[in-house]
Amino acid sequence: MNAVLRPARRGDAEATGDILYRFAQDTPWMPKLYERAETVGFCGIMIGRGWVSVAVLGGQVAGFIARDGQEICSLYLAKAAQGQGLGAALLGNAMERSDRLELWTFQQNTRAQRFYARHGFVEAARTDGAGNEERLPDIRYEWRRS
Repeated sequence: MNAVLRPARRGDAEATGDILYRFAQDTPWMPKLYERAETVGFCGIMIGRGWVSVAVLGGQVAGFIARDGQEICSLYLAKAAQGQGLGAALLGNAMERSDRLELWTFQQNTRAQRFYARHGFVEAARTDGAGNEERLPDIRYEWRRS
């Protein structure tokens, strides 16, 4: 993997928004709540807040992580970039910078559950989804430096 990790720039909103939008569109169980432009705008807000780091591969943004303090709000990769260690690199970078992290993932996202478990995250809670906008059952994970 010859990826470069760096803080996101304003111009990365298009690429990060497209990655997030494609995930929602390509995932059968995911509700389709937002148009592409809204998703790009949302990513622009996260970038403006300084939450986002990107993985650049071959000159293109291939994935991103958004972190508000100890909370990982988003970690997504372009479909073509999956399975190359980019997610692990983005998560590892966040873990190097914190003693504790937490995140939510949907119960139907078993791939994400396996990924976070491999990286030392443990399940802390489950909900029926009433508290998230997608209304999907979810799991809260935590990680603490040992």
